[in-house]
Amino acid sequence: MKFFLDILLFLPLLILFILESFVRLFIPKRRKSVTGEVVLITGAGHGIGRLTAFEFAKLKSKLVLWDINKHGLEETATECKRLGARVHHFVVDCSNREDIYSSAKKVKAEIGDVSILVNNAGVVYTSDLFATQDPQIEKTFEVNVLAHFWTTKVFLPAMTKNNHGHIVTVASAAGHSGVPFLMAYCSSKFAAVGFHCSLTEELAALGITGVKTTCLCPNFINTGFIKNPSTSLGQNLEPEEVVNKLMAGILTEQKLIFVPSSLRFLILMERILPERFLAILKQKINIKFDAVIGYKAKEK
Repeated sequence: MKFFLDILLFLPLLILFILESFVRLFIPKRRKSVTGEVVLITGAGHGIGRLTAFEFAKLKSKLVLWDINKHGLEETATECKRLGARVHHFVVDCSNREDIYSSAKKVKAEIGDVSILVNNAGVVYTSDLFATQDPQIEKTFEVNVLAHFWTTKVFLPAMTKNNHGHIVTVASAAGHSGVPFLMAYCSSKFAAVGFHCSLTEELAALGITGVKTTCLCPNFINTGFIKNPSTSLGQNLEPEEVVNKLMAGILTEQKLIFVPSSLRFLILMERILPERFLAILKQKINIKFDAVIGYKAKEK
């Protein structure tokens, strides 16, 4: 009982902070400069990683690009150089911890301390539990979340020493709500969101105020990873739209970015609405995409 009485004492502060947040909606946020910052982007050879690299190149950051796809990586690096940026690129398998550690060692020796880390590399397999092969499940977690631990462990110490840096987690709306036939992907993205939230709290507990965190959670994006996705929520997102939101969030040090922003409301509703109503609502949202279904084969 005492705990709830103590909570009531915070109500004036809650009202004050709600009013403050409302007022801030109408005040343009100041954007920080990233000129000269060393920005490392994983999965930079295509999609969101490639477009994010282009935006940092325009802002005169020093780029370190990682991807397992050598051809795509070189294409991204060439365009970033054309945009006037200093670029270093490395073929790195983000599912391999030792490859990450050895590549990170090269980066620190040849380029210096990374001050902005964008953990973007990701994989997805659209299939049910039985049709998803064991190595696919393992790779999903290795790339989508474990790689975040390894990159952060090697680059965060310099950030904390300088009390300056930014760690970006590219997650998904699927990190907040389960989707059929994306079990491995959703589970890994839930873990990525948890990684971001826990890292944010840990830095605060340690008093490291200069290292910022941002987590991106978009809906379906037209990058080709998921075939023929659709929902009744509207058209699929274009990569350029998502990257514009991501860059705005990084430059204004926003902790959590939903694209579209209405996802925040939908995810909140999932936490409080009755289960039976949620089942009807999810039928109405009607998420669809091409997937391999293995249950029937398993039953035989």
